Order: sequence, then C-alpha cells, then structure tokens
Amino acid sequence: MPDPTTGRNEVLVGIDPREVSVPVLAWAADEAERRASPLRLLLSVPDTHDTQHVDTTPHRMTLRAEGERALVAAADTVRALRPGLPVTTRLLDGRPAAVLRREAAAHARLVVVGSRRLSRPEEILSAGSVIVPLSAQADCPVVVVREPEHTAHPPGRLVVGVDGSASSWAAVEFAFEEADLRGAALQAVWVWQRPVIAFGDDRAAIDEQRRLLGETFSTWTRKHPGVHLTLEVLHGHPVERLAQASADALAVVVGRRGSGGYTGMRLGSVVHGLLHRAHCPVITVPASEC
Repeated sequence: MPDPTTGRNEVLVGIDPREVSVPVLAWAADEAERRASPLRLLLSVPDTHDTQHVDTTPHRMTLRAEGERALVAAADTVRALRPGLPVTTRLLDGRPAAVLRREAAAHARLVVVGSRRLSRPEEILSAGSVIVPLSAQADCPVVVVREPEHTAHPPGRLVVGVDGSASSWAAVEFAFEEADLRGAALQAVWVWQRPVIAFGDDRAAIDEQRRLLGETFSTWTRKHPGVHLTLEVLHGHPVERLAQASADALAVVVGRRGSGGYTGMRLGSVVHGLLHRAHCPVITVPASEC
C-alpha cells in the first residue's frame, strides 16, 4: 500500500464533461472513504488543433467553461453521496490520458475513470482515447467503471485473474488488500488452456495447478486471514471465463500485461477483452504498484 507520507494518497477521478457518471463517482467516493483518502476530481481540456491559423481562444473558453460546470456538478454529486468526504477539483489543459497519468504519478494511489463504450479500434486509435493509454501506462492501479459493481448480496466477492506473470501477482496483492478493506470474499481464477501437444490426464494437470496455486497463495492468506479465498482452475478462454465470473462480482482485478498481447501498448490482450466484456468494474494493476 502506498505510504501517505509520499504525497500519493489521493483517489483521482477523470471527469468527462459530456457525462458526469454517478456510478463512477459513487465507486470512487466509496473507495476513498474505505482508504481514508482524499478524493480529487480532474478534468482536462484537450488542445485545439488549428490548421488554418484561426483564433481558437473563444472555443477554448467555451470548453473550459463547460469543464468547470462539469466539475461543479461532479463535486456536488460526491458531497450528496458522501457528506464529509474531502473532495477537490482541478481543471487542466492537455490530452486527458496524458494529464491523468502525470497527475497520478505525482499524487494518486488509484485512478478511476468511466467508459464511453467506444469500439476497440476507436479506443485504441481515437484522439480522445483515455482508457487504453491510461490503463497501459499509469504506474498505479486504474479502475474502469463500465458497469456498476454488484452489491445485491453483501459483502460480495472480488475476482482476480492469475496467469503467472509478474503483473498478475501484483493484481493478487491488490485484490487481497481490496477484499480485506471491503470484508469481501476473493475468487482467484486461473484459466487453463490445454497445450496443442499434451500428454496425460487433464484432470490431473488441473489438480496439480490448483495445488501449486494453493501453495503460492499461502503468503497472502496468512497476511489477510479474514479474506475467504476460493481457487478456480478452469478450461477455456481467459476473457470468456473472467467475464463470466464478473457477472455478479464487485470488480475483476487483472494484471496490466499477461504473457501475450499488445506489447507496444504494454497492455495484455485479456485486459483489452475485459474492458469491453466484463459485467462489473475492471481494475488493472501494473507489475509494480505506485
């Protein structure tokens, strides 16, 4: 867990001026309260690209005014949801993903954003893209609230995906901490894909993998004895299986980069899939948390 004395103690929320999302603000406010952290709402106004030497000052003033109104509305929503929670706002200039990443590096232990439900190519290539570059490059966990968490059966459970990569073990550590804070159960899911050339019994291989996982998880279960842990070793595709597990979960936690995926973006293909398929918030954790 980050040391508050370093100054990186905030829960940082990226605000979209086109849609002040109550589920995003509620998730972030609850998390800030659980962690006794201040909440900061940030909105960034992108640069206006002028190719014909036209004075863009009036347009920028309009965008900034819209941004100020969105921040006021978001702050009022948070105060209504969580009276007494420290909340501040800030309006900055620049590409939202880059600004959020920079501000997170200086101040935040966690960044929370909403999903505009862009298609995968739009999210990767759009000038307004926030989720993919932020999730790929922020040096602290990033929460994407595409769907609200499922709270019908409190205290609920968190799901964490495990694949043996360094970032997946960082995700496990974060997931245990989060489950402990919430008093929630934790379901760890390792999706086993049978090798093209394989010998022996699948059931024996799955049982052995479950045994090894149990040994590996013993460190965290000793550290968080109050967290009820279940281990699942499943057949299938990781995105499909984790999306299924997310159907009634509080959140699904995954490492930033698995054993494959989009190397240039430093974001695993499983994360890309879950950002579009999960039925609850998705928390992406880098290999080394901030």
